[in-house]
Amino acid sequence: MSESIYRQSAVSATLNDPVKRVSIGVRSVALCAVLGFANLPAIAFAQSSCPGIHVEILNIKNSTGNITCGIFESPKGFPKDFLGSAKAIIIKKIQKTKAQCHFSDIPPGTYAIAVIHDKNMNGELDTNWIGIPSEGYAFSNATIDDFGAPAFSAASFPYDGQTIDMTIRLKY
Repeated sequence: MSESIYRQSAVSATLNDPVKRVSIGVRSVALCAVLGFANLPAIAFAQSSCPGIHVEILNIKNSTGNITCGIFESPKGFPKDFLGSAKAIIIKKIQKTKAQCHFSDIPPGTYAIAVIHDKNMNGELDTNWIGIPSEGYAFSNATIDDFGAPAFSAASFPYDGQTIDMTIRLKY
């Protein structure tokens, strides 16, 4: 019986002692602060974007196949010759009808971007027997008309080496 009284006395003494209560509260706050600050680098790096050209592709009809983005620095091969003429090519798997291409380590200059929705993953824009594209396609500066691909000069844009965020809509 004296043990239960002793236990109750120890518990009530701890709760009633303001020094011990404060130290527990201070420790709890300090622990929360440490955990919060430990996550700051992850949050900061997740939100910062590296210098480069970041392209969000919209109007993707389905998640079949890949999105292929090519960045060209001259009219040579633009927009069809991805493999032979593009400065850089990015092939991305489509996730829930969404895709993004991020070009980094691109020096300042004038560039144009061509994007295709390569449904059958053959590495090229497929066309029907008349030559009309049967897969989605798009270009920088939204220069799409009914008479074929734009010239490099119409699709080009200046890049100063900083971050550019761009949105490109596919046409089918």
